[in-house]
Amino acid sequence: MRYSQAFIPTLKETPAEAEVVSHRLMLRAGYIRKLTAGVYSYLPLGLAALRKVEQIVREEMNRAGAQELLMPMVQPADLWRETGRYEKYGPELLRFRDRHDRESCLGPTHEEVITDLVRGEVRSYRQLPLNLYQIQSKFRDEIRPRFGLMRGREFIMKDAYSFDKDDEGASIAYQKMYAAYQRIFTRCGLQFRAVEADSGSIGGNFSHEFMVLAKTGEDTLAVCQDCDYAANVEKAAINARAAEQDDPLLPLEKVETPGKRKVEAVCDFLGISADKLVKTLIYMVTGVSESEGDVSSQGYAVAVLVRGDREVQEVKLKNLLGATAVELADDKLVFELTGVPTGYLGPIGLSMKVLADFEIAALRNFVVGAGEKNYHLQNVNMDRDFAVDALADLRQIAEGDPCPRCGGRLGQIEGIEVGHIFKLGTVYSSAMQAVFQDHEGNERPLIMGCYGIGVSRIVAAAIEQNHDENGIIFPAAIAPVQVIILNLGLKDAAITTVAESLFVQLQEQGLTVLLDDRDERPGAKFKDADLLGIPLRVTVGARLSKDGVVEIRHRRDGQTVELPPDQVGSYLSAQIAAAINLPA
Repeated sequence: MRYSQAFIPTLKETPAEAEVVSHRLMLRAGYIRKLTAGVYSYLPLGLAALRKVEQIVREEMNRAGAQELLMPMVQPADLWRETGRYEKYGPELLRFRDRHDRESCLGPTHEEVITDLVRGEVRSYRQLPLNLYQIQSKFRDEIRPRFGLMRGREFIMKDAYSFDKDDEGASIAYQKMYAAYQRIFTRCGLQFRAVEADSGSIGGNFSHEFMVLAKTGEDTLAVCQDCDYAANVEKAAINARAAEQDDPLLPLEKVETPGKRKVEAVCDFLGISADKLVKTLIYMVTGVSESEGDVSSQGYAVAVLVRGDREVQEVKLKNLLGATAVELADDKLVFELTGVPTGYLGPIGLSMKVLADFEIAALRNFVVGAGEKNYHLQNVNMDRDFAVDALADLRQIAEGDPCPRCGGRLGQIEGIEVGHIFKLGTVYSSAMQAVFQDHEGNERPLIMGCYGIGVSRIVAAAIEQNHDENGIIFPAAIAPVQVIILNLGLKDAAITTVAESLFVQLQEQGLTVLLDDRDERPGAKFKDADLLGIPLRVTVGARLSKDGVVEIRHRRDGQTVELPPDQVGSYLSAQIAAAINLPA
């Protein structure tokens, strides 16, 4: 590719819309351009990077025994109604009607479509196991698309689906995909962690997220400093603590706390620490599953108790209740439901379900709201003074909490989700009657798994993790171009001859090469080369005439090597081969 003929519209200034590093640099380097909110065009270099990621994904998926297909992006609403997700998925599902007034949606994922396909073809256990995947555009109508490719509405995704006859086979399929994902992200040159995760709207009861470690990550991860335990904070388990047995139960005491509504104000007034106060929070719950025996389209209220220095982890609460959504009630609604102003509410006498975090059972003689304006209760003890409907792990994990696996100290880091694998079980196959005949002739539902990778997000995540003040530093395996040659002597026949010769030679060696043959100042060429993130730069200029050498510079560490032109090809090939993580 010749720069003078290429479509690489770089920008000197950062567009105002750019919020994170990858968004800013992809716009400046001419990799993407915004069409509308959350929707981008991939320009030639951006598309080339995507194709590199896709190739790695294909190689590893095929290696793991999966087969590629391609399914429609437009999906009929009837399929989604079979699983109940057409109503439950929420506004992120873009619904529309065609000219025949048939309802459809743009696919954010393809569980229903693949299940429908397989139930029409698979009849016997002899046709199993089966693993099918595609690489395709998805659409999720995010309310606030942001961060460029990190959270867009339209994005490129690899989604795979496994079908097995039993749980043992499903576990084998899951482990194959887990290993394939490890190889994919290693080959892409990423620093990542696999963490236990919540299954969210996809369903199932077991899943792992693959997180690229980056300060700009939207997800917070809990990681043990003593073992390999790691989990998204939405999933991170917190074990129950032993009760404070040595503390005698003191008499209940009502105290006036005028105007003290906030945790800090109450604690300062009473001279206690926040871990000796219990907050009573009201949540509205909607979409509770029938299996929980409590269905309400209007929603209902529950009270949740956590220590004053803790926060409720709403995903844990939602999962405990089997709900589709939980929302913290505002001050007005709290008063309408209880007759008590926010800040003075307590668990005693509440006429609603009361749930408590494990830690509450371990406390002795704590403080709660008295259920009356300007008053709190001291020396409150669970079981003696009030009962709860359930004790559960409901709080957000905190720095320094004990690891649920080894008891070590947990820390927190930020990550960007680039992959997610799920054990689905029979969630979809039972709902859609996707069955097979086992070896005894009995009909049984297919055991499923699903496995997603954000292909376009990988490119953005790689930039978040690999950049400096001058631009992108692409890992060699996914760089759109591996080598850029700068011709700094367009009017010098000898310099131009060598630059052109290297351009042809390196391409014949199988390297992807960009020849900067523009009539630009050397400084501009150097700046653009750094901005684009190309791993290796070959400068053909005055040193060729003076000493018979060209300069090779490594983008990542700035290391330079001077070589005669006839040694450049072998050196670059060796460097690229060493930099690319090939599968074992």
